[in-house]
Amino acid sequence: MLIPQDALPDLPIRAVLPAVTAALAGPGAAVLVAPPGTGKTTVVPLAMADPGSGRVIVAEPRRVAARAAARRMSSLLGEEVGGLVGYSVRGDRRVSARTRIEVVTTGVLVRRLHRDPELAGTTAVVLDECHERHLDTDLALAFLIEVRAALRPDLSLLATSATADSERLSEILGDAPVISAEAVLFPVEVHWCPPAPPVAPPHGLRVDPRLLDHVAATIRRALADGDGDVLAFLPGAREIDTVAGKLRGLGVDVVALHGRLSGSAQDAALRAGASRRVVLATAVAESSLTVPGVRAVVDAGLSRVPRMDHSRGLGTLVTVPVSRAGARQRAGRAGREAPGRVYRCWSQAQHDRLPAQPEPEVAAADLTGFALDLALWGHPDGSGLALPDAPPAGAMQAAMGTLRDLGATDADGKITGRGRALADAGLHPRLARALIDGASTVGSRRAAEIVALLDGEGRADDVVAAWRRARNERDGAWQSEVRRLTAALDRNTAGRTGKAGGASSSGRGTGGGGTAGLTDDLAAGLVVGLAYPERVARARSAGSRAYLMAGGTEAELHGGSGLAGTTWLAVADADRAPGARTARIRGAAPLDEATAVEAAATLARTVTEIGWIDGDVVARRAERLGAITLVERRIDNPDPALVQEALREGLRREGLGLLTWSRPATELRQRLAFAHAALGEPWPDVSDEALTETDWLDLGRARRRADLAKLDLTGALRSLLPWSIAGRLNDVAPERLPVPSGSNIRVDYTDPAAPVLAVKLQETFGWQDAPRLADGRVPVRLHLLSPAGRPLAVTSDLASFWINVYPQVRGEMRGRYPRHPWPEDPAAAAPTRRLNQRR
Repeated sequence: MLIPQDALPDLPIRAVLPAVTAALAGPGAAVLVAPPGTGKTTVVPLAMADPGSGRVIVAEPRRVAARAAARRMSSLLGEEVGGLVGYSVRGDRRVSARTRIEVVTTGVLVRRLHRDPELAGTTAVVLDECHERHLDTDLALAFLIEVRAALRPDLSLLATSATADSERLSEILGDAPVISAEAVLFPVEVHWCPPAPPVAPPHGLRVDPRLLDHVAATIRRALADGDGDVLAFLPGAREIDTVAGKLRGLGVDVVALHGRLSGSAQDAALRAGASRRVVLATAVAESSLTVPGVRAVVDAGLSRVPRMDHSRGLGTLVTVPVSRAGARQRAGRAGREAPGRVYRCWSQAQHDRLPAQPEPEVAAADLTGFALDLALWGHPDGSGLALPDAPPAGAMQAAMGTLRDLGATDADGKITGRGRALADAGLHPRLARALIDGASTVGSRRAAEIVALLDGEGRADDVVAAWRRARNERDGAWQSEVRRLTAALDRNTAGRTGKAGGASSSGRGTGGGGTAGLTDDLAAGLVVGLAYPERVARARSAGSRAYLMAGGTEAELHGGSGLAGTTWLAVADADRAPGARTARIRGAAPLDEATAVEAAATLARTVTEIGWIDGDVVARRAERLGAITLVERRIDNPDPALVQEALREGLRREGLGLLTWSRPATELRQRLAFAHAALGEPWPDVSDEALTETDWLDLGRARRRADLAKLDLTGALRSLLPWSIAGRLNDVAPERLPVPSGSNIRVDYTDPAAPVLAVKLQETFGWQDAPRLADGRVPVRLHLLSPAGRPLAVTSDLASFWINVYPQVRGEMRGRYPRHPWPEDPAAAAPTRRLNQRR
C-alpha cells in the first residue's frame, strides 16, 4: 500500500481492511457498506493501491467530492494533489506519471470506459456512494461488470454504499461478499422545527418564500444555541442566494457550496475558516466529504432532482422532499467531529411519511443521455446489461426516438458518427447538438458560452440577460466550462477535417471563433432552439403572454417577465403543475420567425390537409413548424374521394345528427331496427354504431357539412335491404295495423324490442289477443286509450286484461264517458269508433 497501515487515520474502516483486501483478491468484487465518517472514501483506496502496480480509480458522483477526496489522501501522504493521488473531473485534471490513485467523477469514468473499455493500466475501481443511484453510477457499474466478464477478469471492483441496502448490489456483482463497517459518530440532538403557519409544498423549482424566511431564522437559532459552524441544506443555488441575503449582518462568514460554483470556490467552502461560518449547501454536502468545524445542521428538507414530463416532452429539475435516508446523511454532518445538533424544518409526523430512500434517477429522469451511453456501449436498449434497475420502457422509447431525431443513432439504435461526436462533448445530447450545429452559425465561442449557460440549474428568465451577466461578472465556473466546450468543438472539427480549427461556417453566420451575423439575442435564441426545437414557441396573439410550442404544449410567461410582448421565443426551461394544461416558461430567449424556422428546421414540414377539422370539411395546404402554423392556403379543387372520406369521418366523430332525419326516414329506420332486433340477419343493423362504421350513405355531390342535410336518407336505408327480404318488410314490420273497428293505426317502433300500438279501448272490442309481428314472434304492446285519447292501460296480454283489469277501468270510466259503450263482455262486444245513440 502507499502508506503503512499503522500510519492510516484511526477510523472505523481500518477494522475491515483485511476483509476488503481478501475479498478483492478472491472473487475480485465486493460490496462495502459504511456510513459517513468511517473513512471508506479515503482510507480504503490508500490500502488498495501499491506503488509498483497499476492505478486505483475512485469514482465519486460529484466533482466537489472527487477533489476533496484527492486532497485528503494527498495530505495523508504529505504530498500535493497530482502526485501519488490525483483527480480528473469535467474541465479539471491533476494527475502525473506517479499517480497511483485517481479520483474521478462517475461521468468521467463512463466516458473513459467508452474510450478504453479495458481500462489499461488500472488494477481496481472503487465506485463510491452507489446508494445515491445517479444515472452515471448505474451505467459505470453495469459497464464494469461486463468489462470484468469479457475483457478484464483481473480487474478488482469495490462498490461502496452509505446505507445497508446492499443486497441488490451484491446480487448484480455475482453474489459478491458484503463487508460492513460501523461508524463511531458523535451524538446528534434532533430539533423538530416546522414553520408556523405551514408553508405550501414545493412545485417544480419553486419554493415557498416563507420557508426560506424560516430557514434563515432557524440558522440564527442554531448559531445562538451553541458554538461551531452551521451547515444548512437548501435545494438549489437560487435558494442559497436568497437565504444568504437574509443573513447579512450576523457577524459570521456566509459561504455557498453548490455545483455551479468554480472548483476553487467549492474547495474553499471545505476548508475551516478563521472565524465562525454558515455554509449554505445543496445535496453536494450530503455525503462523500466532510465540512470541517460543523456542529449544527439546519435542513430545509428539500432536494432538487431531474424529472421528465413525457406527456409534454419537458425535462427539468424539480424540488422534492428529502428521503429519510438523505435526512440521516445530512444530520450526520453535525456529528463528524464532536457532538452536534440538527434542526429539521419539518415535523416528526411529516418525517415518518417521507420516502425511505431517494428515487433512482433512472425511474423518472430524462434518459436521452443515458440511452446515448448505452448505444455507444453497444446495448441500445440496455438489455443484457446488469443495470440495478431496468429503465422504464416508455422513457427509453422516448429517449431512443430523440437520439434518432438528432442523428445520433440509426433506425436499429446503433451509434452513428454524429452520435460519437455528440457523446464526446460530455453534455446532454440535445445541448451537444446545439453546440456543434450552433457553432457553424453563431461562432464557436458564442455557441460554447450559451451552451455552458444552459447546462445547469442556473438559468434565468431571460437567457440573453443571464449570458451578458456571466460575461460581465467573469464567472469562473462558466468560463472554465466555455473553454472545455470550445476544446470539444476543436476536436470535433479536427475529426471531420483532419486538422484543428473552429467550427465550419454555414447559413447566416461565420464559424470558428469569428463574429456571426446574428445579434446576441438571436444567437442565444438559435442555440436554445437547436437544443429544444419542440420548445420554439409563438405568441397566441400580439402582446399575449400565452404561447404555443412547436411540440404542441401550451405555455405562458409570468407577469413580470422581461420577455413579455415577444412574438417568438426559444424556451430553455419550463415546468408544468400536475394536472395543468399550460406549462410555465422559466427561461427563454427571443427569436424572429426566420431564426425560429432555422432552429426548429427538423420540425418544419409542408402538409396538405383534406379532412374533417373543427366541425366541417377543410381542404388546405399549410407550412408548419411542428404544431405552429406559419402559412395556410385554401385548396380550391380538392380530390373528391378525400372530401367524401372527410365527410364520413365527420359522421363518425360527430354522429348521425349531422343528417336531416325526416319523419319517413326516422320511421323506416325504426322499423328496420325492430326487424333486426326480432329476426337478426339478414335484416340490417341500423344502429348509430353500425351506420357510422359502414358506407351505407351515398354522399353524391356533398362537399361540406351543410350538404349532409340534403341527402336522401329514406332511399339510403331501403338500399340496405337485401333483395331476398325487401318485399317482406310490410309483413314483418308493417307501418300500420288494422284494428277491429276498421281503423288502420300507425305502429310506433321507437323501442325496437317492443312495438307500440296506441288505440282507443272501444276500437279493440272483440279482440281476444293482441296482434303479433315479426312472423308472430313479438306481441304488440297495446296502449289502450280513453275516448279523450288519454292512457288507460298498457298490455301485451289482452285476454288477461279483459278479465282482470277491464272491470275496474269500466267502473271508473262509465260515469266520466257515459255516451261511449262500456260492455260487460268486451271480448264479445262490437268495436266502434262512434258514440252511443242519444236516448
